[in-house]
Amino acid sequence: MTTVLVHGVPETPALWDALRRLLPGDSVALRLPGFGSPRPPEMTGKDAYAAWLADELRTIGGDIDLVGHDWGGHLTMRVVSAFPGVGVRSWVSDVAYGWHPDYQWHPIATMWQKSPEGEQSLAAVRAGTPGTFGQLLGPRGLTAEVGADIDAAHDETMDGAILALYRSAWPNLDADWRTGPIDVPGLVLVPTGDVLDGVNPEEVLIQNEQVARRTGARLQTLDDVGHYWMLEDPQRAADTLHAFWASAGSS
Repeated sequence: MTTVLVHGVPETPALWDALRRLLPGDSVALRLPGFGSPRPPEMTGKDAYAAWLADELRTIGGDIDLVGHDWGGHLTMRVVSAFPGVGVRSWVSDVAYGWHPDYQWHPIATMWQKSPEGEQSLAAVRAGTPGTFGQLLGPRGLTAEVGADIDAAHDETMDGAILALYRSAWPNLDADWRTGPIDVPGLVLVPTGDVLDGVNPEEVLIQNEQVARRTGARLQTLDDVGHYWMLEDPQRAADTLHAFWASAGSS
């Protein structure tokens, strides 16, 4: 068994370090192109990133338990629903509600989807006004250590990757990535403390429940943790994954 973990935006593989120490067997934390690494010219949006992830999984090979967070969760769901034969035997995502037909992007994403507002916003974060990503995301549960790693990686290349992903996903993921039942066991995680301005937590839960039902995935709420659940309580995160893998026959 190999656990493959995929970070989101604006993040790096360091996001998974605390959790990886508690997982059984081998694990790989992938780095999305452009997030502290070069961004090839063909990485123009979500479709290219999903194809990249599918290629990475084929290279890893074997039986893979795929875990995605934030944009990594969107790419995870796309791969298991549209790229058969990549060796995934289970999947986990914490952003399934983004695949609901009524989902609306949060205000920050909406700003990034506009030009020049998106470019200006990210340039300001690079300059530290009103703060770096590490500082701005601390209230959502990001640790100082991981925040420092993200800030060290944050450059114009990362900005371009962020904008490419969000601008390729308007109005939402359901618009052209809609999926029905997924024939790989899945788990939709819902950290109930993940609250953003302009986002209704009750609506998020309902949308997660409906997407989980549509895809055939299980749903698990994680109370008292937020967006960075794997950092806020890595032991509970590991226990939740262990229990899912055991019940799905993946351990």
